[in-house]
Amino acid sequence: MLNQTFLPLSEQDMKKRGWEQADFVYVIGDAYVDHPSFGHAIISRVLESRGYRVAIISQPDWKEKNSVTVFGEPRLGFLVSAGNMDSMVNHYSVSKKRRQTDAYTPGGVMGKRPDYAAVVYGNLIRQTYKHTPIILGGIEASLRRLAHYDYWSNRLKRSILLDSGADIISYGMGERSIVEIADALDAGIDVQDLTYLDGTVVKVKNLDSVFDAHILPSYEELKEKKETYAESFYTQYCNTDPYSGKRLVEPYSEHLYVVQNPPAKPLSQMEMDDVYALPYMRTYHPSYRQAGGVPAVKEIQFSLISNRGCFGGCNFCALTFHQGRIIQTRSKESLIQEAKLCTQEPEFKGYIHDVGGPTANFRHPSCKKQLKYGVCTNKQCLFPQPCKNLDAEHTEYVDILRALRKLPKVKKVFIRSGIRFDYLLEDKDQTFLKELCEFIQDWTRGQWNRSMCRKIHMKKQCSGH
Repeated sequence: MLNQTFLPLSEQDMKKRGWEQADFVYVIGDAYVDHPSFGHAIISRVLESRGYRVAIISQPDWKEKNSVTVFGEPRLGFLVSAGNMDSMVNHYSVSKKRRQTDAYTPGGVMGKRPDYAAVVYGNLIRQTYKHTPIILGGIEASLRRLAHYDYWSNRLKRSILLDSGADIISYGMGERSIVEIADALDAGIDVQDLTYLDGTVVKVKNLDSVFDAHILPSYEELKEKKETYAESFYTQYCNTDPYSGKRLVEPYSEHLYVVQNPPAKPLSQMEMDDVYALPYMRTYHPSYRQAGGVPAVKEIQFSLISNRGCFGGCNFCALTFHQGRIIQTRSKESLIQEAKLCTQEPEFKGYIHDVGGPTANFRHPSCKKQLKYGVCTNKQCLFPQPCKNLDAEHTEYVDILRALRKLPKVKKVFIRSGIRFDYLLEDKDQTFLKELCEFIQDWTRGQWNRSMCRKIHMKKQCSGH
């Protein structure tokens, strides 16, 4: 059984555990928060559950070379993540003005991570550890895994894998791929030979070991014509499904190729439950108390993640490119167990702030065939109109919300993740809509009240449902 305590954040912490060396050192751009809403917490706890020793270097001083040598050289490799947010989004508004606070830093202090943090951290590590494997992860690396347009510099950039000096990217939700990488390294396989794992991006000198691949336009071709880049990205977007997605190759020269392997398979409900049942401390490291804690914790401390993935297809959202369109869910029992943990915390006031994910009311794949054949590559589930095969129902979600409201100490349950109303209106059973009207009173930044619910109810009646 795993000990429920924070992972080592200093050499003294590591020595207390009796470790002489960590298997992995995880360099992160956020403060260390051991809560399943933080990617570094999930990945490190998953590795720990497999018997690996993981130490954390949080927000190292990127101007100081020795800031990444706190634990010495890890036995298997460095893990690197810019944090829960892309570091440029964290630092700048859409008008490219510098933000004043950073919710993922103790005290909300801005400036504790560099711009393009994953690239900077990767190169910082490589300066000292020339041959130690470096594995990138997190949303910054995931969304920049191939050539990409960089809004902040207004130019096309190479794959982050090349600019960071890393060896491999674990893209998307990385529980499967990170364990496979760890097991392979532990078995003595050279990181340069890990060219075949689903959910990873690698660089190779030739295509001798790459099979069944679709060749994308070269980086030079992408730079020459915007339309070529748009076509290349569309090909990538159409290959985000773990069942139908193809292996993609982006050439950079005659002796350098970046290979994106197909996405990792989605977690089953049991596997999702196992991930969220790991022994998280569910808060920030105690060393941050003097600074006032980590502001981001307030938003997620009493929220429950019930699903992953989204088939909504919103044009403004990059989540499909990161998590995919297939919905992965936790069981009712898993959510209730976490809610009970929330009620035991001293700061709990009786309110569960959210039960959701990218879209709260998506609780299963949009149609029956997806877990066998994958999603449609050239069609959306809800746009321009809902697909005739759409399976729109909220029975399980309503059951979960009702069960949570009945828990001792729970006064109210809110939904802040957002709801797709076009999907809701496709449900011929109006139970969920009525539940919203009767019980849900607060949304992320506005008031959700009975009059608004009545408008939706009237719209549904007028549409013939």
